[in-house]
Amino acid sequence: MPRKLTVTRVAAMRSRELTNKTIATFHRAAKADGADKSGLTALTYAVMTNNATDAAIAVALANTLFFSAATGEDKTKVALYLLITIAPFAVIAPLIGPMLDRLQHGRRVALASSFGLRTVLAVVLVFNFDSWVLYPAALGMMVLSKSFSVLKSAVTPRVLPPEIDLVRVNSRLTVFGLLGGTIGAGALAGGLALVTGSSMATLWLAAAITLLGAYLSMRIPSWVEVTEGEVPATLTYHGDDRHTEVIDRTRVMAEADAASKSGKRRQPLGRAVITGLWGNSTIRVLTGFLTLYIAFVAKSRTDHEPLIQAAMLGLVGAAAGIGNFTGNAAGARLKLGRPALIVLRCTGAVWVVAVIAAVTDNLLTAAVATLVGSAASALAKVSLDASLQHDLPEESIASGFGRSETVLQLSWVVGGALGVLLPTEYWIGFTVVSAVMTVGLVQTVLTYRGSTLLPGLGGKRPDLAEQEVTQPISTHRADRSTGNVT
Repeated sequence: MPRKLTVTRVAAMRSRELTNKTIATFHRAAKADGADKSGLTALTYAVMTNNATDAAIAVALANTLFFSAATGEDKTKVALYLLITIAPFAVIAPLIGPMLDRLQHGRRVALASSFGLRTVLAVVLVFNFDSWVLYPAALGMMVLSKSFSVLKSAVTPRVLPPEIDLVRVNSRLTVFGLLGGTIGAGALAGGLALVTGSSMATLWLAAAITLLGAYLSMRIPSWVEVTEGEVPATLTYHGDDRHTEVIDRTRVMAEADAASKSGKRRQPLGRAVITGLWGNSTIRVLTGFLTLYIAFVAKSRTDHEPLIQAAMLGLVGAAAGIGNFTGNAAGARLKLGRPALIVLRCTGAVWVVAVIAAVTDNLLTAAVATLVGSAASALAKVSLDASLQHDLPEESIASGFGRSETVLQLSWVVGGALGVLLPTEYWIGFTVVSAVMTVGLVQTVLTYRGSTLLPGLGGKRPDLAEQEVTQPISTHRADRSTGNVT
C-alpha cells in the first residue's frame, strides 16, 4: 500500500494486482492435469507463439496484400494474393507428411527452425516492404506457419498427460492459441499499427515473437524425439472389405516382426476416421470460403462507408469466434461414443445453412452460416480426433494426426480459393460453394455406409484396418489364418 494515497497510485496498484492474478491463473490453467510434467505446457506456449506470429503478420500485411487484393482493382494483386494463400498448402501436402514419417529425430529442432526462419523473413520484410520481395517473403511465412501446424499435430500425442485424453488436449491447444495467441497478439499488433501509422513496428513485434517461439520449441521435452517403432498412416486402402471390431494384436505383432526384416509397414485409416476426414474437409471448404469471401464482399461495397464495412467484418468475425469457442467447449464435454455420426450430422447442418444463405442472399444469413460453420468445424474436428485416438494403434497416432491436419488444411484452401475467385454476390458465391459441398456431403454419407465415389478413399474398408506390408516378404511370411510367422 503506498504511503500517500492518490487515485493514480491506487489505480496502478490495483492494475498490478489484477495483472499478477491473471498471469497466475493462466499458468495454473496451462499446467493443469499434469501438463507441466508431460511436456504439454511447453507445447502450449509454442502453439500460442505460432498463433501470435500469424496474427501479427496478418495485421502487418493487411493493407498491402489483403485489402488491396480485396478491392479487386488490380487483378495481378488478386492473383498474387491467391498464390500466397494456396501455395503453402500445395507445398506442405506432398512434402511435410512423408518428411514426418522419415524424421526419426529432430522434431523439436524442426519446430524451432520454423520460427527461426520466420524471424529472418520478418526482418527481410522490414527492409523490403515496398518491393517485390514482399510476396515471396509473405509466402515463406505462410509455408512455415502451416508446417508448424502439421509438425505440432505429430508431436501432440507424445506429450499427452495421463489425466486427460487427446481430444481434450487438442481442444485445450485450440483455446489457448485463440485466446492467448490470436486475440492477444492481434490486439497488440493492431494497437502498434494504429499508434505508429505503419507496419514496421508490427513486423518487429512478429520478429520478437518468433525468437520467443524458437526458444519455447526447444523447451519441449526430449522424449518427443523417441519415434522408434512408429508406423506411417495412409489414407488409401485396397484390401478386402471384411468387417473387424478389434485389431488382432498377436497377428499384428507377428506381421510386424516379418515386415521389419524384409518389408515396410503402413497403417491404413479405418472407416470412422475416413468418414471424419471427408466430413471435416467438407466443412473446411465453407469455413475457408467465408474467411476470405466476406472481406472481399465488404470491400466491394463502395457505396458503404468504411465504418459500415468494418461492422460487416466485425459481425462475421464475432460469429466465427463464438462458433469456434462453442464447438470446442461442447466437444470437450460431450461423450463421443459415435464420433463418425457426429461428424456426419455436423456436415449435414453446415450444408443446410450454406444452401439457406444462397437462397436468402443477405449478410445476416451469411453471419449465421459462419456461426454454424465454425461451431460445426470445431465439434467435427474434436470427433475426428477421438476417432484417430481410438481406432489407430499407438505407433501410428502421430502419423495419423499429421496426415489429417494436412488434408484439412488443403480443404480449407479450396474454400479460400473460391472465396477469392467468385463474384461478390452472396447468392452466386454460396450457390457455388454449396454445390462443391454437396459432393463432399454425398461422399461422407457413402463412406459412413461403407461405400465410396472414389476407389480406395472411401468406406470400403474395415472399421479398424490391419497393418499392411508395402514390400513383398521373401524370407518371412505371416500366416494370415493363424498369425504365426513361418
